[in-house]
Amino acid sequence: MSPPRAILRSLGPDIQWVQSCVASDKIYCVYNAPSETLIREHAQESGFPANRITPVAAVIDPTTAR
Repeated sequence: MSPPRAILRSLGPDIQWVQSCVASDKIYCVYNAPSETLIREHAQESGFPANRITPVAAVIDPTTAR
């Protein structure tokens, strides 16, 4: 099995892993990708589960505050 970063490169420039957050017994991964299918393909090829994929509607951070 190839490392997850090598698999990302093989999937092309449309998918980008941004970060992962560990919370108790779960890991939340943030991706920039045009489709859920591409994220699921990365997960399957890398050997980790993608139980739920939720599109982000907006980002709120200090740069967006007024």
